[in-house]
Amino acid sequence: MSYIINLPMGTLTLNETLRILSQAQKDGRKALLETEAKTICMEYDIPVTKFKLAGTATEAVKFADEIGYPVVLKIVSPEIIHKSDVGGVIVNLKNAKEVRNAYEQILENIEKHKVAARIVGMLVQEMAPPSTEVIVGAIKDPQFGPALMFGLGGVFVELLKDVTFRVAPISEQEAREMITEVKAYPLLKGYRNVPPADIDAIVKVLLSTSKLVMDHQEIKELDLNPVMVYAKGAKTVDARIILE
Repeated sequence: MSYIINLPMGTLTLNETLRILSQAQKDGRKALLETEAKTICMEYDIPVTKFKLAGTATEAVKFADEIGYPVVLKIVSPEIIHKSDVGGVIVNLKNAKEVRNAYEQILENIEKHKVAARIVGMLVQEMAPPSTEVIVGAIKDPQFGPALMFGLGGVFVELLKDVTFRVAPISEQEAREMITEVKAYPLLKGYRNVPPADIDAIVKVLLSTSKLVMDHQEIKELDLNPVMVYAKGAKTVDARIILE
């Protein structure tokens, strides 16, 4: 099988998204690999954390050195969608020794859970600094087509279901309305020692996501969760795309 590996920013082709989606369909995969989902995000100017796909522990250390510590290590497999459930994610790795140990530990965790999975490699990803977390998503409704979702992360989504929706495509005004409609919006305006979040950066992610799902109607679900929003800019930490 062919998977996207180590495609650096600035080298994407105009047809990269089509190539990835076509390859997934040929492979009979509904869920894209995280590397593939993030590559598509990059092509649509959705900011993501730096990442590379390593095939060995030595390669993982090399990439971690290039990206800069601390880093996160994640298992990459078409059969493992929820990585944390099988011990497939280890965060805050501060040096080469920790990366090498984490690489082996994740493989042991997968074996311990008896997961029958094809291991493509290990995602080495920069660890985004803590900040305000938001969620941007999309789901294809049988009647209305793609619909976008926005909400704040953590307890606001899991317990309070504090999210808002719009049918795609959306305008800039609609994107801003989505942001102000959530009950937790005051948190985005800054509180205590936390500076105001970059609302323009969130708007850009929403508009880019809208364009992505309108351009590719074969996308059934899309989740950018979390998106870390800073005083200036934003970074998508995890990206998931499911095809019809």
